[in-house]
Amino acid sequence: MSTILNENLLLAIPLAPLAGCLVAGLFGKAVGRAGAHSVTILGVAISFILSAIVFFQVMDGASFNATVYEWMSIGKTKFEVGFLVDSLTAMMMCVVTFVSLMVHIYTIGYMADDDGYQRFFSYISLFTFSMLMLVMSNNFLQLFFGWEAVGLVSYLLIGFYFTRPTAIYANMKAFIVNRIGDFGFLLGIGLLFAFAGSMNYGDVFAKRTELAALTFPGTDWGLLTVACICLFIGAMGKSAQFPLHVWLPDSMEGPTPISALIHAATMVTAGIFMVTRMSPLFELSDTALSFVTVIGAITALFMGFLGIVQNDIKRVVAYSTLSQLGYMTVALGVSAYPVAVFHLMTHAFFKALLFLGAGSVIIGMHHDQDMRNMGGLRKYMPITWITSLVGSLALIGTPFFSGFYSKDSIIDAVKLSHLPGSGFAYFAVVASVFVTALYSFRMYFMVFHGKERFRDPKHPDSPMGAEAAAHAHDAHGHGHDDHAHEPHETPWVVWLPLVLLAIPSVVIGAIGVGPMLFGDFFQHGVAFDKVIFIGENHPALHEMAEEFQGWASMGLHSVAGLPVWLALAGVVVAWFLYLIRPDLPAVIKRAFGPIYTLLDNKYYLDKINDVVFARGAVAIGRGLWKEGDVVVIDGIVNGSARFIGWFAGVIRFLQSGYIYHYAFAMIIGMLGLLTLFVTLGGK
Repeated sequence: MSTILNENLLLAIPLAPLAGCLVAGLFGKAVGRAGAHSVTILGVAISFILSAIVFFQVMDGASFNATVYEWMSIGKTKFEVGFLVDSLTAMMMCVVTFVSLMVHIYTIGYMADDDGYQRFFSYISLFTFSMLMLVMSNNFLQLFFGWEAVGLVSYLLIGFYFTRPTAIYANMKAFIVNRIGDFGFLLGIGLLFAFAGSMNYGDVFAKRTELAALTFPGTDWGLLTVACICLFIGAMGKSAQFPLHVWLPDSMEGPTPISALIHAATMVTAGIFMVTRMSPLFELSDTALSFVTVIGAITALFMGFLGIVQNDIKRVVAYSTLSQLGYMTVALGVSAYPVAVFHLMTHAFFKALLFLGAGSVIIGMHHDQDMRNMGGLRKYMPITWITSLVGSLALIGTPFFSGFYSKDSIIDAVKLSHLPGSGFAYFAVVASVFVTALYSFRMYFMVFHGKERFRDPKHPDSPMGAEAAAHAHDAHGHGHDDHAHEPHETPWVVWLPLVLLAIPSVVIGAIGVGPMLFGDFFQHGVAFDKVIFIGENHPALHEMAEEFQGWASMGLHSVAGLPVWLALAGVVVAWFLYLIRPDLPAVIKRAFGPIYTLLDNKYYLDKINDVVFARGAVAIGRGLWKEGDVVVIDGIVNGSARFIGWFAGVIRFLQSGYIYHYAFAMIIGMLGLLTLFVTLGGK
């Protein structure tokens, strides 16, 4: 077969979801609900099938790295739409389109009664298009386009219920925080463009050694170090790394399918993908790698702590996402790029499964999201129960489940690293194993096992508590209509995606660990011959490869390792506290009041964000309006108008209508010109 992928085939992959978006968005009323979900699902399904075809072609040695369309050139600088498709891109394309397809199907059931049905399908198809343009790009300009496009769709979807003040607050918060990260991202791109003279990845990578020898003007800082840290600041915003993580938990204000598609499985991994794609640059700066490692370690550990005190089922999964993104970032920092991408892939499946499972529970609980009002749902929602158990086991790194292979590999890679900060990172990722198991199975036991609390009055501290109290007319609360409000299993369009996501959540780790980490997976179709994807100066993976003997052996030998026992300890503690002695959590809460207050207030980072970033953005905006717009721009416009009026007033006196006045003016003008010519001639 040809070693060059078909350009038209590649173009069809992002354009199919875009076509569905346009039909559902512009002609939603004409095509109706069935037409909107049919055309968008068809578009994403076509995209997934074509992505799978491309994936197998890339595995056979095909690749693509070329300009598809040049839309502007200034001197030697070209602004292009181009695709780079190698094994990394092909894998990302399959993950994005498959998860998106599952979410599209799931949305039919979840949003069945929503007035914005067609608009929602249009948005999520637009997201799929934007994400594909991001991962398929071969230049920084297109990368930035996709980067901002997914941010725009995120803004639209977080604020989907735009009549809710909380949704408006959440989408503005996401917008402002991401602009902070994007400012750094743009600076990094600008630095590379200024000194490399090109926006094409290949051209920049070819000059990476020259760039590494340069210093940032006016300092002794390495230019590449500054550029890489700026790029990573962009990743901190998009992939929700400390301290730019504050937007992601609040983004749960959007409908649950958004949480699965954008804020768990795909969009938040854009930063991980970007750093991986830029690995040839990061490899030449140990300082940048150490910065990445420490930020990821802080996020992995301290965001996991916050998951323990959450009672909203979606927010528990959201903080889990933050922690797992920290794991991926740590892997990037220790140059284990294939491991980071491997965890990105496995995480996409089991985290989408957990979010959609949470959404299924919310539907079954009649839109109650507080876990304190749940319990015993196992016998009412058997499919949601078993698929959520699979997702939880994958998340905590249970041997032979997908999450085990990627998480355990990250821990091993960090242990073998000698970069500054790797010691703290190792402690953080190991401790996070226990924390992850604790909050994951706290959620699992509170929702699916134990007492059936949904028969009792709503918990007074839950969002629905006040409403429940208002309708309680006797000591039995809602007991008179228990059967009318009993939980129920969701329709097949909701549970089918759960089953389809549960399958890779179990098997994809065992299938992928050998070829992706220790095989030649990332050698297939690599577009740049001189760029080594695996960390060339920090070969942790090479040392790990010497001990790898297959997926089965890796799972069996893990029993002797610390992470598995820490995960088991977390499950046992959660079982004891929330099933055997459910009175103890309240006792522990009182005993550790200050710590609980700190966690409940999310380390007060939300308040710091409101004071520093939000108010700072408002102050900057007001300053630009008053000083820039009113004083400078309006001053120039109004000042020029006033000057024209004054000048016209002066000239008006000279327009008297008398010939001798005009003759006199002509004589004065001629004398002036003669004087000027004589003066210039004399010089």
